[in-house]
This record gives sequence, structure tokens and C-alpha cells, in this order.
Amino acid sequence: MPTHTMKAIRLHEFGGPEVLRHEEVPVPVPAPGEVLVRVHAVGLNPPDWYVREGMPGIPEEFRPPFDLPLVPGTDVSGDVAAVGAGVRGLAAGDEVVGLLRFPVLMQSGAYAEYVAAPASDLARKPASVDHVHAAALPMSGLTAWQYLIELGHDHPSPFQEAPHRPPALGPGTTVLVNGAAGGVGHLAVQLAKWKGARVIAVASGAHEAFLRGLGADEFIDYTERRPEDVVRDADVVLDVVGGPASRRFLPAVRRGGALHPVYFGEFDDAENAERGVTVTGTQVRSSGAQLAELGRLADAGTIRVAVDSTFALEDARAAHRRAERGHIRGKIVLTVA
Repeated sequence: MPTHTMKAIRLHEFGGPEVLRHEEVPVPVPAPGEVLVRVHAVGLNPPDWYVREGMPGIPEEFRPPFDLPLVPGTDVSGDVAAVGAGVRGLAAGDEVVGLLRFPVLMQSGAYAEYVAAPASDLARKPASVDHVHAAALPMSGLTAWQYLIELGHDHPSPFQEAPHRPPALGPGTTVLVNGAAGGVGHLAVQLAKWKGARVIAVASGAHEAFLRGLGADEFIDYTERRPEDVVRDADVVLDVVGGPASRRFLPAVRRGGALHPVYFGEFDDAENAERGVTVTGTQVRSSGAQLAELGRLADAGTIRVAVDSTFALEDARAAHRRAERGHIRGKIVLTVA
């Protein structure tokens, strides 16, 4: 068992990267159904900086309450240090990976040397993948999986009533991924290829070789061509960028096809119906079982996880500044000594 205190990153107020403090805090105690994870690496995700800023762009009715101070982070790779009551199948020393408590808790204390984690949110770390790359998999991989492969839950989206149903992918289907070089995008490209689809990757020109190396059949440099002007045959558009401009992809989708914005924007139901395009999204949720499926694909080399950069835990401010600069290839990861 660890000593009673540990190092963690906390925020006591909302703001820019400067509000992240490297502090001594109590080691959490695992509740029944939980394990204590000794953290080796933490994957960074957009909700980390949205919460750090106080989620200023989110309408108040969608904004969850946050008790300050809080330790941010949801994506971890590490090993089990202690097991809570009622946990079966995990023991001290087991290497695990997980997306913790999302979206029930938008931030789950992962920026720390130890974190208490629901056993159901954890999967065995893929043996052939190191902790840094494993920590980059959970939220991004599960987002791509739940959008494209299997939803795995019946929770409604907070942004729309229509349920999300992953598309039937296979040979003969075309998938366009916008924002293909990022955390979700580069994994979505590989999952669509795994299913046999033809994949069109949209990103800036610097990422063409990277994405073709992951299996993209066609590449569109959005700084030179607008994908909605040149694509007309897509069965599925996964718009990882999403947001208000997502409706611009409607002309790229064939009648009977689907547009899935990861960050849901503003759409006109009548326009969608007139074009014959289904527009749905969902909110990623923790799932140890689905993460185990992704882990098997990673172990087999079917999917590769890209890491943009790594920072030590105490350099979390610098990691967030890297995120703010954008043009990220894969994921940013914090390492814990």
C-alpha cells in the first residue's frame, strides 16, 4: 500500500493552464467495487481543458456541478495497488487501463500518482503496448468505437432525442473522417479500415503520410480543398471537429447515409429529411468491456495509438499549453514517475 499522501495536479479556481497546481494530497481509498490504481500515464482529452476553464461555452443546464478543488483527468494506464470489497478478477500488480467515471464525473482525479477507479471501467492493459500509448487509448478509442462500431449503452444523448445507431460498415461503404489526425480521428480511420470500409481522411497537409500509413484510401487537405465540395458519395461522415459548422458536410453524404458530429452542432431537421441524411451523435461513456475489445485490436497491431507528445505530471501546465496550440497528431500524455 502507498503512503497516505501523493502528488497530484489540482485546480482551486477556473482559468488558463496557470491554475493547475502540483500539490500534495491524500491518497484516495477505493470504495466497494473499486480498485486503487498506481498511475503510470494519463491521457489528455478536451474535457480536461473545458473543465479547467469552467466550461464557459456550455449552456448552464448542460453544465455539471464541480466541487473545487478538483484533480482533473479521466484516462489512465497503471497497475492495481489495492482492491476494494466485492471486486473479482483483478489483483494487486495487474496492469490496467481505463476511462474513469465518464460522463458521470467529467473529471475523475487521474492527474495523480494514485486514483480510485471503478473496476467495471477498467480493462487489462494490452501486453504489447506501453503505459504511455495505453493511456492515450481510452476516451478517444471508446468515442470512435461507440460512434462507429457498437454503442453499448442506452443512455440518450444530452443534445438530441434521436438515438444514435452505429452504421453498418464493410466493403463497399465509404467513410469520411474529418479531423482525422487527432485522438479520435486517427483511431476512427483504423476502425473503419478494420471493418473493410473505404476511408477518406480530412486533415491538414502535414498529416497526409501519417494517415495514409494508417490505411486512409484518400486524403483531403482542408487548407487546399473543401471536402464538402469534392465528396458526394460518403455513406458516413464522422465529423470529429463537429460544432456549428458540421452541417456543411450534408452535401458530402449520399441519400440514405449518415452524418455523425462528435461535438453536436445546429441542424435543421427538415433539411436533413429533405436530403435523406440521418444526423445523430452520442456522448462517450466508460466501458471496461469495450476497452478490452480495443485492447485486443491494439495487441494484434490492427490499430496503433499515436502519441503527439509527453510531459511529466508536474508539467501539466505545459501539456495544456501544447493542447491550446492545436494541430495535435494523436494524443498528449502525462507520465507519472
